[in-house]
Amino acid sequence: RETPEEYLKPEDYQQIRDVGAACLSGGDGQQLLKFIQDEKNQQGIVKSMGCGLLAPLVDELVRNKKSHDHCQAAITQLTKTCSSRTLLESFLELIEDMDPGAISETILVLLPHLQTLLQLDENQAVGVGLALSALHKQLSRLPVPYTQQQEEDDEHGLCRCCIALVTFTRPFIDGVKKKDENCNPTPEDDELKAEILKVILPAIKENLPGLLFFSSLRKFTTMDTDLSKESTACVAYLLFVQLIAMDTFPVVFPVFILQCNMEHINQLLSKKESHLLKGLALFAKSLEKVEDNSLPVGLLDLESFYSAPQNLRQVLTDCPIQHLRESGLKVFQLFINKLDAEAKHKFFCMLKTSHHAGVEGYIVNNIRSQIQSSIKIMESLNLLRCLLMRDKEMKSDADVWEEICRIKDEYLKMLRVCISMSRAYYSAEMKALKEEQKLRVKAKEHARSTRLLKAITVKHDKVTHMSPEVQYQVLQSALVTFDLMESLVVRIDEITE
Repeated sequence: RETPEEYLKPEDYQQIRDVGAACLSGGDGQQLLKFIQDEKNQQGIVKSMGCGLLAPLVDELVRNKKSHDHCQAAITQLTKTCSSRTLLESFLELIEDMDPGAISETILVLLPHLQTLLQLDENQAVGVGLALSALHKQLSRLPVPYTQQQEEDDEHGLCRCCIALVTFTRPFIDGVKKKDENCNPTPEDDELKAEILKVILPAIKENLPGLLFFSSLRKFTTMDTDLSKESTACVAYLLFVQLIAMDTFPVVFPVFILQCNMEHINQLLSKKESHLLKGLALFAKSLEKVEDNSLPVGLLDLESFYSAPQNLRQVLTDCPIQHLRESGLKVFQLFINKLDAEAKHKFFCMLKTSHHAGVEGYIVNNIRSQIQSSIKIMESLNLLRCLLMRDKEMKSDADVWEEICRIKDEYLKMLRVCISMSRAYYSAEMKALKEEQKLRVKAKEHARSTRLLKAITVKHDKVTHMSPEVQYQVLQSALVTFDLMESLVVRIDEITE
């Protein structure tokens, strides 16, 4: 007690820490509180060495709820007595070295006292920044709940910690708002605002479009680059997916929103599973209002438009969580749908280097779908016929026309025979059905319907299960189809000639 602070040794600090821990483990928390509150001790040993008692007090609060009041009062007294700088270092060490199995419990214990300490600190910006950075590092280790039920259960305490973090930052946000309203912020106020920007935005009236799209964060040189990118990506998710503070955002073109969000999407998709859900949701929401077949090929030359789909492909092939892969596949197809024809072609070429059978099969399936939706048989043949009439040089390409002639000889002749036989069969059926309807003999009608039409199925339903009127319509529709097929064969004959 009588030793001057400059003569204290590291082992002295360790000794008071050990004595405090032994006192708490022995159930003498009340005695330790009296020691800290004793005015004789406060200006000497507590002021210079009391920070060593913080760790055992916090450990006791996390492990044992019975000594809650004594320990809370003891920590409160330490924040009033100890050097704020020394005690802040102790708080940061506790946050850095906290037990991985008790992250949320430790943070919930520390935040109220850390808030009190920082409010007393003259240089709040540095302290708040260090505290938020250390807290963020530990909170990012907690599993993120994926369902409403998991949020309600809050097994790992992440939701409680987020609520406590909002309460922790509230007085510092109010201070920044007050300075802004009075129009007299100092450089220190701007520095504090930069630190708080990583946590809460609308409350301090930060310009969201500027923050997200025009990189206003870069004016704050004290901000960690990786953390700022991750923070702004999460802000984009909250804004466009959860629609938080969306009323403050101006109306802009959907393609511009997508282009600006691509960097944030790429950031989220390149992180661990807890960020993937946000990235996929932001990607889907950004594509939602973009017109189909409208994104030009030039966008794929942008770094973010190259990297984000590649990260999405990795989600599809490497992510172990099934529902994330399923969500990723939906977003993947949505992105393809928004590309124009040339962009689709380039995008497929970009993906073919993946050498993944599933991805390559999906590309082939998309190409087939594009062909089916883009090429209508009659229109395509008409186009080919027009090209032939205008460009005589195409007729000199023997390989093309030899292939068409081969199709004519090997396929079209047989197709003509099949169409002719089918038409004859269906015509006979229609004629018989008309005659039976005239006779109106139900027994014979049923017998003939079952005998002649038993092998015909339309859309997985037996024709024999249909009424005579519906049977007649089916047969008539089939004859019309045969007419269309025969006209198609005639057109192909014209082209080959």
